[in-house]
Amino acid sequence: MTTTSITSWPSQVEAWLDQRGRPAWIVAMILGFILFWPLGLAILAYMIWSKRMFSCTSRRKARPFHGTRSSGNSAFDAYKADTLRRLEEEQEAFEAFLTRLREAKDKTEFDQFMEDRARTARAPRNDEQV
Repeated sequence: MTTTSITSWPSQVEAWLDQRGRPAWIVAMILGFILFWPLGLAILAYMIWSKRMFSCTSRRKARPFHGTRSSGNSAFDAYKADTLRRLEEEQEAFEAFLTRLREAKDKTEFDQFMEDRARTARAPRNDEQV
């Protein structure tokens, strides 16, 4: 075995597991615990360290599918590329809308909190009236 093949097999395994997603990583971790518990612990630590365990992003978002294979029909390929581009733009616009909506809701809740707090501060307390 050469040094190149020894150093490349972990990256090949990682790429293979990444193609199959988080469930493949979890299965690998469980098998690691069953076969040799330090191996399972090492996989778990790697998943947490590389943010594969708690990542909110999906594989599609990290590596969007652009249909790299041609169908052989140039008109269809152009339509597909345009549709995928449009859908990605719509998704970005919708995510921006959701962000603005959350920010508006947070601002409304914060303004209400500050208003309640100011009202409480202006109201005379019972022990001050005596």
